[in-house]
Amino acid sequence: MGEMHANTKLPWAEGSLPLMLAPMQGLTNRALRALFIERVRPDVVFTEFVRVKASTKKNITANDRQEVAGTHGGVPLVVQLIGTDTEALLAAANTVQELGAEHLNINLGCPYGRMTSQTAGGALLREPIALARMLAALRQEIRGSFSVKVRSGFDDPAQIFSLLTIFAESGIDFLVVHPRTVKQMYAGPADHAITAEVVRQTPLPVIANGDIFTAAIGQRVLAETGAAGLMLGRGAIADPLLFERLRGRYPEGSIPAAKVAELRDYLQALLGRYQALFCGEHQILCKMKEVLCHVHDPEVAPLARQLKRSKSLAQFGELLISS
Repeated sequence: MGEMHANTKLPWAEGSLPLMLAPMQGLTNRALRALFIERVRPDVVFTEFVRVKASTKKNITANDRQEVAGTHGGVPLVVQLIGTDTEALLAAANTVQELGAEHLNINLGCPYGRMTSQTAGGALLREPIALARMLAALRQEIRGSFSVKVRSGFDDPAQIFSLLTIFAESGIDFLVVHPRTVKQMYAGPADHAITAEVVRQTPLPVIANGDIFTAAIGQRVLAETGAAGLMLGRGAIADPLLFERLRGRYPEGSIPAAKVAELRDYLQALLGRYQALFCGEHQILCKMKEVLCHVHDPEVAPLARQLKRSKSLAQFGELLISS
């Protein structure tokens, strides 16, 4: 295991400061990832979590097989798995690697749905011995980089500190830390003082995630935590240019008229891709509205509200091109 780990390559260039697109269920599908790669080129992108079923031979859906196959534009793709059964996860890891996946991640933070009651996602944090066995077994099967995306605990925000030795000894290559508990979901602020303490206590690279909505916040999190990079989720879905703002290639803040133009341009481009990927007007419209649920900037909120009230794709499209 040590030799395999020593030869593992991280999904970002040594010495660089990676900005990653977070795995977001219902959002970071292959159409949205491709748009982000072409427009703002995240250093690393993640799939939505891939549900691993223990009850069938084909424990990954046909759609998920398409989602995990290959990369776009040369940007490293990390496939995130979520599941409850170690043997099923091992089979799934081999399946996605056969399909071309080079980087795998285990979800240890999802607070949603039945997964938490089935001891998967964030619920795995309640069973550290089983978790250690699972991670060690997966490390043996994963040929490329292996990471976890983890909350600070299930209901205790200090729990993560008792897990750091498990992560290091399991051969994990890097951690993505969202400093809220599973129970908190998205309530209250992300406590990046926890992120900073994790950085101090582990030799592993730590990627900071949670409440990074502006370039100023991102730069402050980096400065205060010493994190190896940032993972952008809701902030990037609302404003893909956040990647370029953080790199200093685009103004840190746009004027109100520019913000409206940026949102229109982004949604028009995404709408075209969604029409090619998804089936039926209702599904496409729902998918577009899922993106708009993350747009809260008061200067674009009126347009976002209008678009969310659209009853048809035609109405949605007309609102996008109207002055």
